[in-house]
Amino acid sequence: MGRIGATEIIIIGVIILLLFGGKKIPELMKGLGSGINEFKKASKGEEQPANSKKEEEEKK
Repeated sequence: MGRIGATEIIIIGVIILLLFGGKKIPELMKGLGSGINEFKKASKGEEQPANSKKEEEEKK
């Protein structure tokens, strides 16, 4: 009862496709990936202070 099989994964995928549509899914995955990357950077302490990010954008 605690395991998720292939049939359940397919059903979940179809439900997500119906809810969000085909065009929104890549955007959702991109946002999820960006969030995971930001979390990894923050946990490693590599994130720059907000002021230095703004200064770098102004230089461009």
